[in-house]
Amino acid sequence: MLAFVTRFDVDLFVLGGGSGGVRGGRVAAEHGARVAIAEHDRWGGTCVIRGCVPKKLLVYASEVAKQLEEARAMGWRIDGAHHDWATLVAAKDREIERLSLLYRDRLTKAGAQLLEGHATVVDPHTIEVGGKRITAANILVATGGRPRRPSAAWITSDEAFHLPALPKRIAILGGGYIAVEFAHIFAGLGAKVSLVHRDTRVLRGFDPEIRDAVTSDLTAAGIEVVHCSQLSASAPPGGPITLSLAGRSIEVDLAMAAIGRDPATAGLGLVEAGVRLDERGAIIVDEYSRSSVSHIYAVGDVTGRVALTPVAIREAHAVADTLFGNRPTPIHHHLIPTAVFAQPPAACVGLSEPAAQAAGFELRVFRSKFRPMRYALSGRAEHARIKLVVDARTDRVLGLHMVGPDAPEIVQATAIAVTMGATKADFDRTFAMHPTTAEELVLMR
Repeated sequence: MLAFVTRFDVDLFVLGGGSGGVRGGRVAAEHGARVAIAEHDRWGGTCVIRGCVPKKLLVYASEVAKQLEEARAMGWRIDGAHHDWATLVAAKDREIERLSLLYRDRLTKAGAQLLEGHATVVDPHTIEVGGKRITAANILVATGGRPRRPSAAWITSDEAFHLPALPKRIAILGGGYIAVEFAHIFAGLGAKVSLVHRDTRVLRGFDPEIRDAVTSDLTAAGIEVVHCSQLSASAPPGGPITLSLAGRSIEVDLAMAAIGRDPATAGLGLVEAGVRLDERGAIIVDEYSRSSVSHIYAVGDVTGRVALTPVAIREAHAVADTLFGNRPTPIHHHLIPTAVFAQPPAACVGLSEPAAQAAGFELRVFRSKFRPMRYALSGRAEHARIKLVVDARTDRVLGLHMVGPDAPEIVQATAIAVTMGATKADFDRTFAMHPTTAEELVLMR
């Protein structure tokens, strides 16, 4: 353990008790630093309270409808099955509360001082929480982001987790992770869903073939995908919501916007302290997550870099190691595996085919499309798709893209090989595990 003696009350003050803030504060405290951390809501932040974790629980619940259909083809007789939304929400809330308390306990055990309330930076070394002022040698901002809302007619994913009942007709605005995932969740639980997006394909930034597959799978799941560049919403009190699109209108019981999140920097006193923000309000940082003020750091969604929980955690751990672990650790945002929990899910790591071409690589591309064995008896017309993007000169695998059952689990494991610089020959000489979906990775020729 290291000892830090300074003229300040603490060595590190963390704003935000989400995944990034908790990891940074805990690791700093374990290194021997005096740490204080403030959170104005529940401990766990976006991911645990209103993001990745509750969303994945709802994904699991919504997948059961499809599993029941498949079970019947396998001889199971399951009559009278129906879903109760209130039971699901209550069970989800109990699990989120358990995880929130776990986050709090881990901080306490590490020796961090926990403060409940909204924290503001009064000057470059002073933070105020609930009328109390604390001085800090270093500050870590990990306040995350807030969902965008076009107008009062729309809810966001924050409210979607606490609906008193599942509406029968739902419109979702957007084409990214959250929009696609919630479209499948609501449809799987029995709602009629319309996904309104300004592009003809969802998941901008993903490999085009993945985008095509996920868009097609949305339609196959009974979700109406509406391409629209102009949209307005009206919501009379007590009545249904009417979405006016170019040439048509849609009447729904609930309208949910999933059009991104903005960095939560407003009202923190950062600009007054000299911290530079970009045009979106994100904190501008270097590879060490250091802002324009040398002792003020920022990680996660509030920086506008990569809005993924594991990235925020990795960034925050690096800050703690840099400041208090005698291990200066820069973060380079490349080869980040990511998944979209659509149904079936999509996952990828590395470069898409267009990105690899734009980078000047000469490519060999390998593809596989097949119906997974799990659908052999039910006859479900759903395919798995795997794509490998390979550097033709070095044989190195530049990117792996997949849609199909267990895609996130498969890509996470394979990302280790891709990160280590594995070649297509390395994949080819690996024995296949049969019968599995993942064996296609080593059989593609």
